Amino acid sequence: MAKRIPYSRGELFGGSPVRRFSGRHLDEIAFPLGGIGAGCVSLGGWGQLRDWEIFNHPNKGFNSAASFFALRCKQKKRRRSTVRLLQGQPGGSYVSSGHGVRAWNAKFPAFRRCEFEGEFPFARVRLRDSRSPVEVELEAFSPFIPLDDRNSSLPAAFFTFRLRNRSLNRVELRLLAMIENLVGYPELGGCRNAVETLPEGCGVRMGTRKHEPGSPRYGSMALVTPFPDTIGTARAVSSLAFDGAWEFWEAVTRKGEFPMVLDNADSDEKNTLTGGLILKTDLEPGAEIEMPVILAWHSPVSDAGGKPWKTYTGALFEDAWAVARYALANRDELMRRSRSFSQLLHGSTLPGPAVEAVSSQLSILKTPTCLRFEDGAFWGWEGCSDRSGCCPGSCSHVWNYAQALAWLFPALERSVREQHFALNMDPDSGRMCFRQSLPPGSPCNIAGFHPAADGQLGGILKVFREWKISGDNEWLRRVWPTCRRSLEFAWEYWDADRDGVIEGVQHNTYDNEFWGPNPMIGTFYLGALRAGAEMARFLGESERARDYDRLFESGRRWIEEHLFNGRWYRQIINPEAGRHSAHPSGHLHEGEQIPRYQFGEGCLSDQLIGEWYAAMLGLGPLLDPEHVRTALKSIFKHNWKPDLSDHACLLRAYALAKEAGLLLCTWPGVESPPYPFWFSSEVWCGIEYQVAAHMIWEGLQAQGMSIVKGVRDRHNGLRRNPYNEFECGHHYSRSLASYALLGAFAGFRYDGSRGHVRFAPQWRPEDFRCFFSVGSGWGVFVQTRKRGVAEVRIEIEEGELFVRCLALPGEAPDRPVEVRLGALELIVQVEADGGGTSLVFESGVTVAPGTPLCVRIGV
Repeated sequence: MAKRIPYSRGELFGGSPVRRFSGRHLDEIAFPLGGIGAGCVSLGGWGQLRDWEIFNHPNKGFNSAASFFALRCKQKKRRRSTVRLLQGQPGGSYVSSGHGVRAWNAKFPAFRRCEFEGEFPFARVRLRDSRSPVEVELEAFSPFIPLDDRNSSLPAAFFTFRLRNRSLNRVELRLLAMIENLVGYPELGGCRNAVETLPEGCGVRMGTRKHEPGSPRYGSMALVTPFPDTIGTARAVSSLAFDGAWEFWEAVTRKGEFPMVLDNADSDEKNTLTGGLILKTDLEPGAEIEMPVILAWHSPVSDAGGKPWKTYTGALFEDAWAVARYALANRDELMRRSRSFSQLLHGSTLPGPAVEAVSSQLSILKTPTCLRFEDGAFWGWEGCSDRSGCCPGSCSHVWNYAQALAWLFPALERSVREQHFALNMDPDSGRMCFRQSLPPGSPCNIAGFHPAADGQLGGILKVFREWKISGDNEWLRRVWPTCRRSLEFAWEYWDADRDGVIEGVQHNTYDNEFWGPNPMIGTFYLGALRAGAEMARFLGESERARDYDRLFESGRRWIEEHLFNGRWYRQIINPEAGRHSAHPSGHLHEGEQIPRYQFGEGCLSDQLIGEWYAAMLGLGPLLDPEHVRTALKSIFKHNWKPDLSDHACLLRAYALAKEAGLLLCTWPGVESPPYPFWFSSEVWCGIEYQVAAHMIWEGLQAQGMSIVKGVRDRHNGLRRNPYNEFECGHHYSRSLASYALLGAFAGFRYDGSRGHVRFAPQWRPEDFRCFFSVGSGWGVFVQTRKRGVAEVRIEIEEGELFVRCLALPGEAPDRPVEVRLGALELIVQVEADGGGTSLVFESGVTVAPGTPLCVRIGV
């Protein structure tokens, strides 16, 4: 097996979780800054602002030419000043349709040395130049605080410029912040800017005369700073043509001023306005200073879905000026709380590539992939095309893979469950549509297409997950009647003979239908039955729980006897399953005996996705554990390619040439169907993470980390953006499966309904530290082992954690066990628990900030 892994142990399990980029590896970087459901503007690898997506729709590639930061330095006793864009020198193509580079934020002088590092939600750009007396670090972030979805949705980007005078002279500094009024995009013009002072600082307020309230083009922007010595202008330049550029450059280089300083300005119906701030200070030799700037926006009305509707932040704030004032007043606290999260996440002792995979893909939640309705409910595209969302609407079979939202913002994830049951389900039959329509509240055409077997059955597992994460028993009682109807619909459509085996036509995440029994949908069904039984028992429906248990046992036995081929689990194609399908991929083609687009005897990468869910949620094992490990080893052996140079991808190539990647399906030593499912030769990042996390749960750390490293090596800034893993569109939601790596390495399970917490570290248990988050609070788990003494500590950063039972690895000790909550010593009952140890607190304990739960074994 080791021969198939082209990485050293250090490359797989070492390395920093904070990734640094330089040179041409900066070119593709675009780090999203914004709020959940509020859009974003991205910080490019050189430090430039790019991809302005603040208008309730994707907008890849849109560059505001006159929006940038710059720095003028003039040393005492020196005649000349230096002016630099606060960014590195641009990369990429300089051809620009054969007419050269024209954007102001690319063609003016920039710093010669540039380095970028991402530590979500923070990004840092370090700038140096031998001809500049000042070195600069730009730190940018937008608030990201687990469980606080309000502040994490703030439509604002915070910039802090840290400047250090490395010369021997006093330096006169002028930091220029210029932002183009883009309100109304793509129908620009008719702008109105005004300079206003605030108790907290100074800023430029940007609005529109052209568009009326209620229009999807209506909105506002704001540029503000708390820096005391600041000059603002409503119009920084007369135009973006040559005359305006000449006036600007002359005024800035000679005097450190804007060519125009106006308190109020309007533009005509065709042109925009560029507002600006100049932050002024003098810096002594060796001294440092911070200069903060905040960009806010407000796009209160979306037309996604065709009709206007109010957004969450549109209801929360009156305009961008209100956003900016809130951001200014709460800047320090928002930064502190976001940094606490970032430090705990990146301080985890997991392998660096794993933490970086989690961290980088959390940025998806800041992009136009995610929307929030007026009432705060969450909705997601699968991903985004350059100018529009791609594939609506919180698609159940794609979002099945995503795990981050459920653990970090569980209220938002529960809102998805509630919307799907309310709008996407036939209340009589339980049949569900797998896409939620826009605008908000629109019912789905439930009968117009196949129900998605993986999406609907995965939804049962997600209800179970949301119940356990939240511990909200009343929520479960509310959704259970619709949840059980959704589960039992399987008996009408996929398991008509009620033997626990999925046999009917099964639409799925591969955008086709599988005909006949297969492990992918089969394990989803087994997981849903087991979760359904647990929920039914809790709610007192014992007979229903026994029915589910019976079907589970019957289905499990059948799958083991008929689908496991000794190496992996296969599909038995049933030509009769889809004869009456209304969808083209459900038809047998004339003269063909086997339906197209199946996988048959093949080795499917996500064949055990239901088993993965069971591992995360404590519902397993569903199938024979040895068979599961054998199948996972086969998936790695046959489907993961360390070099794709000889691979022919027959549709969309997401990985190619010398890159590594996990193919969706292969047929090693067996015959493939005449026409296998159309995506089978592709590589999908989200499925790579799902398989990798499952392998880690099963103790196959080297194999799992090889897959993870292959994904992240492809996204190295040279040809792909490290903060944009794409599939059917940019920032594809399936990659939020990367969050599951945390739970897998920590062996973490949580049952908030009973107060049960379990940690069983899968990596370096003698010195382990890992961030975790549940519905009531978030913090860090720490475990050390030294000289016969094991210590465990659970620290809560925000919220609280109620613990009635703490399960830890290892046999119940015959040595003393000391347990403390803060300074208070506790009495616990120590019990053996399936090869582990459970510490039972009779009345339970509540862990809160400042009062960690500490366990010491072998005192």
